Amino acid sequence: MCGIVGYIGKKRAVDIILKGLSHLEYRGYDSAGVALVSTDAAHIYKASGKLNNLKEIICLENKENISATAGIGHTRWATHGLPTETNAHPHTCNCGSLIIVHNGIIENYKDLKPELEKKGCNFKSQTDTEVAAHLIAHEFEEKKDLLKAVQSAVKKLKGAYAFSIMHKSCPEKIIAARKNAPLIIGIGDGENFIASDIPAIIEYTKKAIYVSDNQVAEVKADSVKIYDENGNLIENKIENLPFEPIALSKMGYKHFMLKEIHEQPDVVRNALVDKIKDENAAIILDDVKLSKEKLAKINRIQIIACGTSLHAGLVGKYVIEELTKIPVDVEASSEYIYRNTIADENTLVIGISQSGETADTITAIKQAKEKNSHILIITNRKDSAMARMADSLLPINAGIEVSVAATKSYMAQLLNIYCFAIYLAEHTKNPDVKAISDIKKELLTLPSKLEIILNDTKNIQNISKKYSNSKDFIFIARGINYPSALEGALKLKEISYINATGYPAGELKHGPIAMLDETMPVLAILNKGVVYDKVLSNCEEAKARQAKLIGVTNFIDEKHKNLFDDAVIIPEISDIVSPALNIVVLQLLAYHIAEYLGKDVDQPRNLAKSVTVE
Repeated sequence: MCGIVGYIGKKRAVDIILKGLSHLEYRGYDSAGVALVSTDAAHIYKASGKLNNLKEIICLENKENISATAGIGHTRWATHGLPTETNAHPHTCNCGSLIIVHNGIIENYKDLKPELEKKGCNFKSQTDTEVAAHLIAHEFEEKKDLLKAVQSAVKKLKGAYAFSIMHKSCPEKIIAARKNAPLIIGIGDGENFIASDIPAIIEYTKKAIYVSDNQVAEVKADSVKIYDENGNLIENKIENLPFEPIALSKMGYKHFMLKEIHEQPDVVRNALVDKIKDENAAIILDDVKLSKEKLAKINRIQIIACGTSLHAGLVGKYVIEELTKIPVDVEASSEYIYRNTIADENTLVIGISQSGETADTITAIKQAKEKNSHILIITNRKDSAMARMADSLLPINAGIEVSVAATKSYMAQLLNIYCFAIYLAEHTKNPDVKAISDIKKELLTLPSKLEIILNDTKNIQNISKKYSNSKDFIFIARGINYPSALEGALKLKEISYINATGYPAGELKHGPIAMLDETMPVLAILNKGVVYDKVLSNCEEAKARQAKLIGVTNFIDEKHKNLFDDAVIIPEISDIVSPALNIVVLQLLAYHIAEYLGKDVDQPRNLAKSVTVE
């Protein structure tokens, strides 16, 4: 993984490929490469590091070498082998005639490699992808047809792949193949495009074919043919792409992350506009296909997700259990798939993923489907693999999120989880009408409260600067804001590389308190409510160990106003909805600390936006 762009048509391919790759930089990567293929010639350029390094290498070449009208490109996020030029894609066979770029992981590459070495294959890299290059090249020697070679080779591969493949003996075509990794084919006029994600090609076309698992495509300038796993030609289903190029503009903000943080009031409005008309109206979720009979039989809910989405799921557990009394389990997808999980036809399984392509969550969803559980998917991509597996769907409509660190997509996930919890509550036998109405009212006022925070961030900036040289950070909270502590710590780790950890506040004295001294900042999230006094007690414990104490709260009692070294006061809000306000403060804190430290905020090291490998 991480980004693929291919082009075949009449224009200079290198320009389109490089621009497309630049629009995929938000996904995270550590090296890049391009292959340009013309009649009996293939030129490959690779570089470690950022895309600019590759552009500099290409600029040194003469125009004849880069005038080809067909080619494939890739940005790599290392899975097998160091992020070096040698390990960068594209990869080739021995003679360099066959060229391939690949997202995913070939799980049986170690089994295939010795067989290929016996046949004379000379491996240059540490990657699993090079095995696919040699395997397809051998198939091509036998079949003398690139499409048939790929169709035969992929049957021998296990794992996940999105391939774009060219051969210098047939520069008029690109072969694309997919299994458990996203791939789309953009349709143009006398030109066609291949990409792992929409932003790479949205500037050039608004129409695309979504390649499905086990399909292989033959892409030429004037035609696209899709074949199923049995080699049968199938009808092309061309769909309209949902994004506009303006989504890739920073709109005057220094970083995409800051822009996306400030977009959150509108994200909330978009999430609610068709769902909650007013506090007394029943919620509307058109894509949730749960019958009254099915709803009545649900006795257990499982939420599976990774990273930031997992934290949204943890908030969901509190809200759903509070409103419906249905037990909810929340588990990391990567753990769910490696144990014998208990689920059946009366279990509702909720998969959450910004991209809808998270490999671990896809595998977990497949396992849950095998147990006949109803699958609800919460995702930002209605065109994703997970969305296509769903029995019910909640598209979060956050718009494209460019920064690797999730902000507005987390907010949109939260809002849709609240909406679904209300939906479930309204369909229980004895719904708490007042509690449901109160939450709806709070959600409808949320955008204006978010704007109050975002319109004056000077205090947050000052606090960020004060603590930007900290080596470690602790976040504490209780109840529904414990996930906020986890997410706040994750944001700080992701973009500033400061070691940050979130804890339930009551657990501070069960070990972590040993780390506290005057060098350790402790950020406490505490809202007026049932756990307020308990969190205050935990703050006192931290203060007694000389820790620097930061409070994020909607209320500070006069007796405790001198307890905190620094504080951020958020607008008044009920405890159950408070995660949606508290998290914005934590996002801004992480952003400004990273910005003060001069970090690459939008593209932090080692991270990928869409993790399409297990």
